[in-house]
Amino acid sequence: MKTRLLICLVIFVCFGASFVMAEEWPQWLGPTRNSVWNEKGIIRQFPKDGPKVLWKSKVSGGFSGPAVAGNKVFVPDFVVKSGDSTNDFNKRDERSGNERLLCFDAKSGALLWKYEYPVVYKISYASGPRVTPSVVNGKVYGLGAEGNFFCLDVNTGKPIWTKDFKKDYNAPTPLWGFCGHPLIKGDLVYCLVGGEGSVAVAFNKDTGKEVWKALSASESGYCPPTLINAAGVDQLLIWDADKLNSLDLISGKVYWSLPLKPNYGMSVSAPVKDGDLLYAGGIGSIGAGFKLSSDKPGASILWQGTRETALYPCNSTPFAENGVVYGTDCHQGWLGAFKMLSGERLWTDFKPTTGKRTTHGTAFLVKNDDHFYLASETGDLICAKVSPKGYEEISRANLLKPTNAAFNRDVLWSHPAFANKCIYWRNDAELICVSLAE
Repeated sequence: MKTRLLICLVIFVCFGASFVMAEEWPQWLGPTRNSVWNEKGIIRQFPKDGPKVLWKSKVSGGFSGPAVAGNKVFVPDFVVKSGDSTNDFNKRDERSGNERLLCFDAKSGALLWKYEYPVVYKISYASGPRVTPSVVNGKVYGLGAEGNFFCLDVNTGKPIWTKDFKKDYNAPTPLWGFCGHPLIKGDLVYCLVGGEGSVAVAFNKDTGKEVWKALSASESGYCPPTLINAAGVDQLLIWDADKLNSLDLISGKVYWSLPLKPNYGMSVSAPVKDGDLLYAGGIGSIGAGFKLSSDKPGASILWQGTRETALYPCNSTPFAENGVVYGTDCHQGWLGAFKMLSGERLWTDFKPTTGKRTTHGTAFLVKNDDHFYLASETGDLICAKVSPKGYEEISRANLLKPTNAAFNRDVLWSHPAFANKCIYWRNDAELICVSLAE
């Protein structure tokens, strides 16, 4: 009897611990927004027929990635009622329909609830929402492409509070829609809003009450609010269309501000930090390496980029570690690497993106242990090693069909979620859950 109990205990500890340690992906870029997936026992070499698809569920259009928390998957989409999308880079298309937030069971893919509201799009690439939901303490926060911001109960989908950025802040809808993934820290949720004096706004996450607003700019840009710690101080980075700003989280006071003005107002990709170094860059070969002050919040420009140095991201935020930045370049479409201290480019490779030079070639990077998983715009999931010496592909599998289009090619521009030893990924037709367990 004692032996049987001991065996049962061992089984519970081994398998129960595995279940408890299953990691969630409750927001854009993962638990701490650093593109790191910490689960163990993940497959490196995919089977010949690809990893096992556990389930598929129907969704409609959208660029938003899924969030996974509390055995639920949250995915925004847009159901079109009228109007067409030309996907012209500089043209606003008018389309009417319903934006939705869908909640699925993470194990079965069953639809648990949906929240929806009517909206009229007047944006370029008018396929659907751009922003990944954020889930914390029984609430899920979503932001639509036309500035509808809402907080819902995770179990019922009932609204707790809502905001309308265009109405509440006289914030014009950016050409490519509202894209800044809200950031939650403590009691506050930080948003890229727009309008005079309200490029950045902090709300109480439980009530929706405005706590502070800050900054004016020629345009709000598209870059998500980003949290860093430097000089022992938590700082909120807001990169608008004109400058990179550091703010106090509690008051919105500006610590420092430095000019960084990409073309077309396209401050998109979040700045990345490694030690006391910071990099931000975008279209037009506009980028800079910054040295963060050690005694008080501050920064100075170490170098500014050229076409021959660094890389200039857009859709995909780079990954920085050990003094090297890895990411995709919006001008030529390769995956590459450069030294953070100097901007010296180390290598480039087209294989993870499109296989050839093209505008905005995209792959989303997530690190797991000593490997990277890259979700390519081709719908391929790639396992690879990426180092200062180059790109080494281990295996790849096609998981989804690219259902959108840009620059005369089919693309899949949605960041996946990694949780429960699975990848959760969507296009404009379906959400899939694929096992990546060994």
